[in-house]
Parts: sequence; structure tokens; C-alpha cells
Amino acid sequence: MAAYYVYKISPTIAKLVKPMELLETFENYKDARSYAREQRQNTDNDPQDTFKVMFAENPLDAEEKLSEFREKPIVKEWEK
Repeated sequence: MAAYYVYKISPTIAKLVKPMELLETFENYKDARSYAREQRQNTDNDPQDTFKVMFAENPLDAEEKLSEFREKPIVKEWEK
């Protein structure tokens, strides 16, 4: 059964492997989004950390999707 997973991703020097930690699992997006926002605003967390919500079949699938390399989108002159 698919769910929303909230991960904490720590910065790293090597861009090949992202150290990530599963924080919570939610059944609906609104709860996952609000939890991720709370974590971003929590001053106890390292400001370098990022918090991501991923919809996936299981935690392994979510981690694979978060680890995929994505090229930055090309911004056209009129989109700036």
C-alpha cells in the first residue's frame, strides 16, 4: 500500500550517496506536508538538513526515488 514518507536528508560532500533518515509515514499528503514544514521550522534541526515528502509503495521505493539524479531544469529567458 502506497504512503507518504517524510525523510531528513543531510548534506554530504559526495553527491552519489545521500544520507537520509525516515522520520514518519503518513496516509494522506496534508499530514505529511505539515509534518515536514514543522521539521523545517524546528530550530533544533541542523539548518543544512532538508526534509522531503515522497509518495511511494514502500520506504525502499521512496529512498530510490529520492536518490535519483535529476538534472536542473533549463530556465528560458522569458521564465526568469
